[in-house]
Amino acid sequence: EDLIILDSMRKTNVVWKNSGSSLFDLGDGVLGVEFHTKMNAIGGEVMEGIHKGIDMAEQQGWKGVVIGNQAPNFSAGANLAMVMMMGFEQEFDEIDFAVRAFQNTNMRVRYSSIPVVVAPHGLTLGGGCEMTMHADHVVAAAETYIGLVEVGVGLIPGGAGTKEFCLRLSDSFIEGDVELNGLQKSFLAIGQAKVATSAYEAIDLGVMRKSDTISVNKSHQLKDAKSEVLRLAAEGYQMPIQRTDIRVTGRTGLGTIYAGAYAMYAAGYITEYDLFIAKKLAWIMCGGDLTGTQFVSEQYLLDLEREAFLSLMGEKRTLDRIQTMLKTGKPLRN
Repeated sequence: EDLIILDSMRKTNVVWKNSGSSLFDLGDGVLGVEFHTKMNAIGGEVMEGIHKGIDMAEQQGWKGVVIGNQAPNFSAGANLAMVMMMGFEQEFDEIDFAVRAFQNTNMRVRYSSIPVVVAPHGLTLGGGCEMTMHADHVVAAAETYIGLVEVGVGLIPGGAGTKEFCLRLSDSFIEGDVELNGLQKSFLAIGQAKVATSAYEAIDLGVMRKSDTISVNKSHQLKDAKSEVLRLAAEGYQMPIQRTDIRVTGRTGLGTIYAGAYAMYAAGYITEYDLFIAKKLAWIMCGGDLTGTQFVSEQYLLDLEREAFLSLMGEKRTLDRIQTMLKTGKPLRN
């Protein structure tokens, strides 16, 4: 009873599937979403599965959804090969559509009328990390390598991950506190493509919350995630309201981050292109060219994020980085 083994449910409990994802009846009115693409990369078929799962749960009276799988890795991120092909062909409308679709999927995970619990384990990189950050609750395996690694391929997190870091940073501000220290820590977590080597480290890094659960025994993880869905449903889950009160520092923060980034460039720690990407990232995290501290909406930050992602996809050096990563598995420092 303590175990949910998806392979033993394949013949009896699958309620819907496509080429990249399956929906399982996990029992007790809980729906499970599993990905099964190569390295569980997130593409159109996976996003369709997540939307379908949440739609079914909302319309058919399920108690909630668990997004998880029992492959070696939760997800290695978005489908880079697809992104690279669109970049080489300069299909900017297609890229814009794809980024917008992924942002909407992650926002749907957060803003649905039923609880959604994500159960990451193994490699949970880029888009997989962004999806985890938007769960109502996370039940992570202790051995979870999670982080936003997009800067390593010349991009910024474009699936609402940068926005979510800004939101969490805003919530962590204490009246009278020095705000720029927190901004610098959050900026470096994305800008240095940091990956937590355990779920405990993920809490320190800021990609998991202190209230999230860590499942030490990986074979119990999906059962633990299902229990969390039932707990949230029993407590009378209410759909959250989209935020319009995210505090950003504008030019004050930009000045600080630009100064630090130029110092790292001058000292030879980062390349000229790293500096270029760092400035794009700072622009989103500070809310753009605002005269001072202001409150902005989630949609405002999502638009900035998408704009930066699209502009970087038009840079040859970004495409070179993606191509090298796909060919060799190692980052290119150009």
